[in-house]
Amino acid sequence: MWRLSLRKMEAFIRELKETGRTLYDKIQPIPYIKDKLYSVDKVFIEVGIEHRVEQDNWKTLSSYYGIFSVAKGSSRIQIIEGDPGYGKSTLALQLVYDWCNEVSDSPFSRPDILICLNLRQLGGMESIAKAIKQFALPRDSSLKRHDVEQLINNRNINILVIFDAYDEYPDQHSVDNFVKEILEEKSLRHVDILLTTRSSCIPHAISSQTGRIRLTGFDEAAREKYVRKAVTGDDEEAVQKILEQFNMNPILGDICQAPLFSAMYAHLAHEENMPHEIRSVTEFFGHMITCFHNHAQNKLSESGKSIEHLQTHANIHAALDKIAFEALTGKMQQLVWDQTLFLRELGEDFYKLYVDVGILVEDEVYDIALGKVAQLKKVVRFYHKLFCEWYAAYHLIKCVKSFRSWFYNFTKNIDPYDLQFVFRFACGLDQAGGSKVVKLVRKKKDGARFAVLCALELKEGSHDIPTTVRGIVSSDIDINKSDSRLLQRSTIQLLELASQHKIPISRVLLNQSFSSVDPDSLSLVLHSGLCLPPLSTLQELVIGTELGREVTVDAWTGILNYAKRCQLLKKLMFYWCLLPWMDSFPTSLDNVEVWWVTAIDGHEYTLQSGRWQNRSGEILTRGAYDDLVSCKLIFHKYTALS
Repeated sequence: MWRLSLRKMEAFIRELKETGRTLYDKIQPIPYIKDKLYSVDKVFIEVGIEHRVEQDNWKTLSSYYGIFSVAKGSSRIQIIEGDPGYGKSTLALQLVYDWCNEVSDSPFSRPDILICLNLRQLGGMESIAKAIKQFALPRDSSLKRHDVEQLINNRNINILVIFDAYDEYPDQHSVDNFVKEILEEKSLRHVDILLTTRSSCIPHAISSQTGRIRLTGFDEAAREKYVRKAVTGDDEEAVQKILEQFNMNPILGDICQAPLFSAMYAHLAHEENMPHEIRSVTEFFGHMITCFHNHAQNKLSESGKSIEHLQTHANIHAALDKIAFEALTGKMQQLVWDQTLFLRELGEDFYKLYVDVGILVEDEVYDIALGKVAQLKKVVRFYHKLFCEWYAAYHLIKCVKSFRSWFYNFTKNIDPYDLQFVFRFACGLDQAGGSKVVKLVRKKKDGARFAVLCALELKEGSHDIPTTVRGIVSSDIDINKSDSRLLQRSTIQLLELASQHKIPISRVLLNQSFSSVDPDSLSLVLHSGLCLPPLSTLQELVIGTELGREVTVDAWTGILNYAKRCQLLKKLMFYWCLLPWMDSFPTSLDNVEVWWVTAIDGHEYTLQSGRWQNRSGEILTRGAYDDLVSCKLIFHKYTALS
């Protein structure tokens, strides 16, 4: 019996590795180039990665190797989150590669068993054993479902299960499913779980002890590493040509913080001349789609055949738009379809073109229906969920323009951020409809930040932009340290636009994002390296630093000089920092209230006649200030020891 179990264990590991290799060995950076597939280790570059140490407090990890070490002592479940295109699925495949190839220095080579399941495929699946049998083992596997159940329930085996793409899981909102049971630790409590998902789609079932890992995308160094490793090789001239295109446009560089966008742009730039005057994600993605269709049309025209039907299908795709929209907004988010459905809905010529172009991808799955003989069937999906969102945006904008009350009712029942790219693309595709989208998004709870991203998709010169901007900046505008560079840059652009149009900006909050002051331009420099210039119409500025951070004399003086350049400023506030002691202030701010909420004790002081005083009118003496410094030192010593 023991030998039989050992043989099954060995067969299980062997077959999991066989299937794993088929997963990580077919990376396709450009959808239409089907004859050039990559193994994940040939294209994988480490992205920025952080782990959460407490609520809203994240620390940098030097490598994905540290994912296990930071989870020690907490839940066996780890969430890997990130924005769309930030490399969550690619990281999952790299972990599979490490295990299959027993990469010596990788902690992910250590589990006895590693199983990777794409949740997009598991709608209606009643058990993890069936999911493993159907999707993680070869079609001719000798193992039965009950064998799989016995193996994964063996507490003497070190098992890691990766659930990829929870945000695409059709059953995520259902009351009863096996994934929910596992996340609630009602089953397989001995198994380590890694679950990848978009940051906007964290499972409700997780406990407060669940580990959280966040991917923050490519910086310039990572982007260059990718170009050298996966695109150009040792061709230094080609490397510099691609990097120059990134560097010519800072907005393009920020868009390409998403590794998916960066990789696609780099490969296309290597093949042909790419525009660098891109101003929005909609422009970027629209150009990608155009490149795909142009490639198909060029191939056909070279053979002397007519391309008229290709041009028609590239521009008219209402049936696909509707399918994509209904898939994303239905009760069950279904992103894999039976091929026969698509053929019936789209027509054979249209379907074939979109498969050839690479926007649609065909897969074969081994369907084990309950009580029936297993059958092989062909299914179809979008190359990436972002492509589904692109076409869904066309349908959304059509509905917005045709049925005003429909859009109001639609947004009452959803969180727009769950479909952020559908909304952002819609704003960029149609100006009139886009302005309506921004207006309604802004009215949603916490909608102001998302409205910024949507507003920046509107094309320059739109007569609706000043009205849209006025609505957004009438509420608080946050710039957080954890925001992506694209969101920070978009927010700064919006604030500059308001200032240029003489639109009052109610309040700007820098939440742990302030770094220093540029002495030449008097701009506030953020930790991201971006700069917030003086805003003539800003009415209130709040700077919240890391707890107990010391602000230098130069920084303090620079902030006061920045404030003088903001002609309409009425209030300047500092939170949680330690401002420098000064016997006299080098600059005065007429008609501006200056407030300081100290670190540690949380006392409030206002600047009156060059002196700090509390709400009772008591002056902050040098001795009391020195006590604050002592409290700060004790606090930092305590936190360092803990």
